[in-house]
Amino acid sequence: MNVKHLLLLVFVCMCTSCKDVPDNPEPNTENDKDSGGALTTYDTGENAFGREAPGLDDDGNTAFVVGNSFFRNVWTSAPASASARDGLGPMLNATSCGGCHALDGRAKPPTDVTANGLGGLLFRLSIQGNSIENAPIPDPNYGGQLNNLSIQGVKAEGSVNITYQEIAGKYSDGTSYSLRKPTYEFTKLAFGDLHPSVMFSPRIAPQLPGLGLLEAISEQSILANVDEFDKNNDGISGRANQVWDVKTKKQALGRFGWKANQPNLTQQTAGAFLGDMGITSSLFPNENLIGKTKELYDGLPTGGKPEIEDKNLNAVIFYMQTLRVPARRNIDDPDIKNGKKIFAQINCSGCHTSQFKTSEHSISVLRNQIIHPYTDLLLHDMGDGLADNRPDFEANGREWRTPPLWGIGMIKTVNKHSFLLHDGRARNIEEAILWHGGEAENSVNSFKKLSKNERVALVKFLENL
Repeated sequence: MNVKHLLLLVFVCMCTSCKDVPDNPEPNTENDKDSGGALTTYDTGENAFGREAPGLDDDGNTAFVVGNSFFRNVWTSAPASASARDGLGPMLNATSCGGCHALDGRAKPPTDVTANGLGGLLFRLSIQGNSIENAPIPDPNYGGQLNNLSIQGVKAEGSVNITYQEIAGKYSDGTSYSLRKPTYEFTKLAFGDLHPSVMFSPRIAPQLPGLGLLEAISEQSILANVDEFDKNNDGISGRANQVWDVKTKKQALGRFGWKANQPNLTQQTAGAFLGDMGITSSLFPNENLIGKTKELYDGLPTGGKPEIEDKNLNAVIFYMQTLRVPARRNIDDPDIKNGKKIFAQINCSGCHTSQFKTSEHSISVLRNQIIHPYTDLLLHDMGDGLADNRPDFEANGREWRTPPLWGIGMIKTVNKHSFLLHDGRARNIEEAILWHGGEAENSVNSFKKLSKNERVALVKFLENL
């Protein structure tokens, strides 16, 4: 091992607080213990979401370290001495990627907006109609995303008050449960009212492991699960979202984001840099300003054109593409085995597809892996209860992309909470299940009819993923 490689390994450990973690065994195709194939980690600590893929060469290790640094470190407003990291804002929601994805994990909804802001919860905005590219049309004064923070000397766009209503229910055996329904009120709007036809959608920052593996699933494999007209009569009719690829300037299959509104990690990442932090890139070279904000702040100093250079943006993308997935744990536990059977019996697997094999990808370690993400990456009608009533390309106001379930049981360890769903309303896995409607209504009704022990077993299985 040369000195350069040794220093890189030391730096990676410093960035992710490494501890002794056994090397991965060969991928096990007999079951789904090795969730990410060769990109599975057996770390069960708070850094389980931040592990580097095995088998990277020196260039790959360098890219991972650089990407990790640009992901975690705080950006500053321009001009600054650290010119590679300036250009923040002027409107923003966070000062770093890690500000929302702490330890590469999942954000939680704010408990006190007045004191702590919105944290990793943001609000997409659009008005009625669609652009030429079939994309949502942004609010004429606040853009496509409400920015609740800003740099010095600039007004933040506004904030959101969040209140919850408890909704009581009962299982078939008489056991009570309660769900919390959020209500949102936009406040402190700096540039007048939102557009009369504005639609909004709350979005929480999800955990990141396995994104590169999802990107490596072939379009053919994803589209094979489309059943738009429910020809097999199982009540489930997954649809693919067709979105705009900015680089190729044509329609493409959507697979990332809560509504599968991004075609690849490059666009997803560059879009987040711009929307969340006001950092321009070669893909999105214009400042995130519109209407009155453009009038007021278009002449402010920038961090260059673009503000994040391609080599650094590509390193951040590579970093996210090569994060390992936590392995399943305690797979021989009788309750967990029973919970896995129940998961299939009540047809949760109709949307949460357990297994894929990855295809071609520019990163060789992502290719030909048998993975168990528990998602089909398709859109599904989730009913009125979860509807945001805001279309996003082909996704309508009741549809959401099936989120991957791998790693869901490690959120509590990594991020110290268990809030789930697109807006964090569910306080645990059980509540997340109960909020499902639409195409999942039959499965939820079956879940409500289970015995208490069966419900516990199903949740225990999901906590094992």
